[in-house]
Amino acid sequence: MSSTLSSTAPPSGVAKPPRSLRPPVLAAQLLILVLIFGAWEIGVRAGAINGFLFGSPAGVLQAGWRLVLSGELFEHAAYTLWASALGFVIGTAIGTAPGLALWYSPYAAKVAEPILVAINSVPKIAFAPLVILWFGTGVISKVALSISLTSIVALLAAFQAAKDTDPDIQRMMISLGASKGQVFRKVVVPASLPYIISTFRINIGFALVGTVVGEFISSKYGLGHIIFVASSLYDLNTVWVGIFALMALGFVLYAGVDVAEKRLLGWKDQTYATQFKL
Repeated sequence: MSSTLSSTAPPSGVAKPPRSLRPPVLAAQLLILVLIFGAWEIGVRAGAINGFLFGSPAGVLQAGWRLVLSGELFEHAAYTLWASALGFVIGTAIGTAPGLALWYSPYAAKVAEPILVAINSVPKIAFAPLVILWFGTGVISKVALSISLTSIVALLAAFQAAKDTDPDIQRMMISLGASKGQVFRKVVVPASLPYIISTFRINIGFALVGTVVGEFISSKYGLGHIIFVASSLYDLNTVWVGIFALMALGFVLYAGVDVAEKRLLGWKDQTYATQFKL
């Protein structure tokens, strides 16, 4: 009977379920891109889309290849990537640490919470002219703008995650003789990490926004500078090159977050595999 239950072969006379007709994920993604850019190019050539206002895929390729050959694209992309990555790391670190630390004092948390909400409600881009005046037109001002956007988001996320940590587990740890520091290290921080890591993904976009806005206002380098100059000259193809390059940088930073997630949350996958004997 056990051999019958463990058998995976379908009974005789029963038709096997049909295989999925879905194409592979990568093939489906490439097909969507081909359809979008193909329709765009056809629309421009047919006159249904204004190539002057919207550019064209062929024109974007020509502009991008020109920037690649001159080395400008890599130079400006490296500038934007460096400023965004630095602002992301510093802003996330200086936001996460005090956000978790507020768990130690509910009184301090109640005092700080409305202040943090008020600061978060102000569009950080409004501070861009002040940041440029304070830190100049170099890379430091772009990093400072990225920090201003990412730190407050990281702080609020860490604070909320620490506050929502299961109180029953905390009480159990205290009843077993654990100190407040041990509860923080053994319970609060591990429970908060998944939420903090998910905030990393949001902060990638904010870091890029801060850097690009700084490059819009005053800069000689960066993808934001390329987009700003090209748009002022009505060179829409080059504008699209800058936008697509920013998308590529977003993928690079996103991949970095995936690596950090695997390193910081590897214990979670191991626990899951052990629990379900995978």
